[in-house]
Amino acid sequence: MESTRVDRWLWAVRLTKTRSDAADACRGGHVRVNDRPAKAATTVVPGDEVRARVGNVTRVVEVVRVIQKRVGAAEAAACLIDRTPKPPPEALVPVARRERGAGRPTKRERRVLDRFREQGS
Repeated sequence: MESTRVDRWLWAVRLTKTRSDAADACRGGHVRVNDRPAKAATTVVPGDEVRARVGNVTRVVEVVRVIQKRVGAAEAAACLIDRTPKPPPEALVPVARRERGAGRPTKRERRVLDRFREQGS
C-alpha cells in the first residue's frame, strides 16, 4: 500500500499553497490524521481522515488516492473526498439602510448607526 507524508499530500492536493505552509500547520497543531495530532512526517494512506485548519476554516477530507507531486486542480480533487461540514447559516443581522435620496444622516441618526455597528463587532 502506498503512503506519503501528510505535509506533502496537503500541498499536492492543493489544500495549502506551499509545502512549507503545510509543514507549519503541522508544527502549529492544526493538522490531525485519524483524530491524532500529526507531525509533518506522519504518513497518510487511502482511507485516512485528515483535518486541517486552512485559514479560518477547518477542512475535513478523506484520502482517496496518495499523490507525491502537485497536479492539476481536477486531478487533485479526485484524490480526496471533502467531508467538511457546511457552515451554519449566520443569524439574520438587520442591515442599516437609508432610503434613497434621504441625504446625509443627521447627528442623531449617525450616533444610532455607530451604536448599531459597535454591537455587531
